[in-house]
Amino acid sequence: MAFDFAVNGFKCGIEVHQRLDTNKLFCGCYCDPNKPGPEGRKAVLKRRLRAVAGELGELDAAAAFESVKAKEFTYSVDSASACLVEADEEPPHGVCKEALEVALQIALLLNSRVVDEVHFMRKTVVDGSAVSGFQRTALVASGGWIETTRGKVGIQGVFLEEEAAGIVERSGDSAEYRLDRLGIPLVEIATDASIKDGGHCKEVAEKIGLLLRSTGRVQRGIGTIRQDLNVSIKGGAKVEIKGAQELADIPLLVENEAARQLAFALLRKELRSHSEPEPRIHAIDLSHVFASTKCGFVSKALADSGMVFGIRLKGFAMLLGREVMPDHRVGTELSGRAKAASGVGGIIHSDEDLGKYRFSTTEISAVRKILECGDNDAFVLCVGPENAVVRALSAVFERAMQCFDELEGETRAAFGNKSVFARPLPGAHRMYPETDVPPVRLTHALIKSIELPESFEDKKKRFLKMGLNEELATKVLRESDAVGFEGFVATGAEPTFVAATLVETLKSLRRDGVPIEKIGSERLKAFFAAFAKNEFVKAAAPLLLTELALKQSSVQTALDSRGLCRIGGTELKEAIDALKKRGLAGKQLFSEAMKRHRLNVDAGELVELISG
Repeated sequence: MAFDFAVNGFKCGIEVHQRLDTNKLFCGCYCDPNKPGPEGRKAVLKRRLRAVAGELGELDAAAAFESVKAKEFTYSVDSASACLVEADEEPPHGVCKEALEVALQIALLLNSRVVDEVHFMRKTVVDGSAVSGFQRTALVASGGWIETTRGKVGIQGVFLEEEAAGIVERSGDSAEYRLDRLGIPLVEIATDASIKDGGHCKEVAEKIGLLLRSTGRVQRGIGTIRQDLNVSIKGGAKVEIKGAQELADIPLLVENEAARQLAFALLRKELRSHSEPEPRIHAIDLSHVFASTKCGFVSKALADSGMVFGIRLKGFAMLLGREVMPDHRVGTELSGRAKAASGVGGIIHSDEDLGKYRFSTTEISAVRKILECGDNDAFVLCVGPENAVVRALSAVFERAMQCFDELEGETRAAFGNKSVFARPLPGAHRMYPETDVPPVRLTHALIKSIELPESFEDKKKRFLKMGLNEELATKVLRESDAVGFEGFVATGAEPTFVAATLVETLKSLRRDGVPIEKIGSERLKAFFAAFAKNEFVKAAAPLLLTELALKQSSVQTALDSRGLCRIGGTELKEAIDALKKRGLAGKQLFSEAMKRHRLNVDAGELVELISG
């Protein structure tokens, strides 16, 4: 049965984060992680970060949650894409003028009110994604709207901020990042909560994405744009789901979160009807119970000086296995808290099929007896190093006791069309003034000088006049780089061939594992220029592009090495005459010629030659 958004008091807003294709926000470095670039000197930094009080003198809950993990962070630096600013060894330079102009352009497209002065703030971030322990962000404009098929959706703010460092690897007590991404300008667009359901949320995200692309000054490719969704229902709480990458996942992602909140609201009523929250946790060492266990991972953990601890959850019998969204149960939710708090692999709980772990009935009976579990009680076990296990079970107990109260706001990470707990919801306490970047005055003359780009619809009409059909024109605008498309058409290549190559051929090659990103824009431009000069035919395009991707050679070298040069004119006539001498004519002649020279001849030219 579909979720009833209106009846359940559904509210939803979206935050769209888009990388700009300019120099970094506070230095002269440039980086587009999706494009090959030069390499420079290499370095490695190591840091430990801790949370500090914000401007209001209090510690932010999300920052405190990350800080308690006490992780060591390693940063890989390449001087071609990062400098001392990213390493937090040099003050930030002036704000990138081009990035600010793009942000203003976007604000005007959204009908927003531009601020008089841009004031950068520091946002505490101690998960390792910023060497300094904070991210710089500034409000550029407020208010505004975007039109949708279901009415206007309001814009709360347009922000200009720094991109985070790129994660390389995470382990229990450490994480490794790379600094090429850190500091790339990001524009964040935050809507109000007037989005009506998951399908509407997808539409809003898509429309904002198209508006951003219309500027021609944003990066394209995996990870360059991402959506954070804010969802709540009546009796629930504001939950931020971070990192939704695929538009197709958004409708179910929103619906699943709304359904999760409703499930916990119903669970609260049920728990309150027969139980009360326990005042404190009683985590008990149960290692001795499993001294001779046949469970492989428990036996290994104990041999490696690990421990098994357990807690009782009073009144939770048969509730931990309850589904709160597809293939996601109350126990899954508790496990997510344990993983986020201490990095353990997960938990074991009494509503599971404990036989799959090869636990004996004697072991399970002993656990229930030691933990003093009654018929209505559940238990949770955790295995690993003592400190990690105790932290994990504390997080599990805290989340379980919250089930008796109203749902609390939290930040979750998107995984396809579902989400998992990441950390508490941050608040105003994580913000404090940036003292190294002076305010930027936005003069009337500056605002007047901002040129607005051609609209999506106007650009589409122009592409249709070039000869593209409706489908191709839409695909170029939605899935490709429209500015790049026009640049490639300027080589003289047929627009439909350029469009089909960008949105169909290259996409197909990527699915087949061809590293098309290695072709590069300049080599692709040479590819289209060669086609415009009739140096190869359409049928040869996939093989030629594959050769360019794998060998990174020149177009002419690839044509010669793969034997893909076009045969036409006198050379084609001689080949046809040779086949005619064998007695071939008409369809047989055409069929044999295409069989021998399919990748070298144009079918239209061949038909004309045979007919003539």
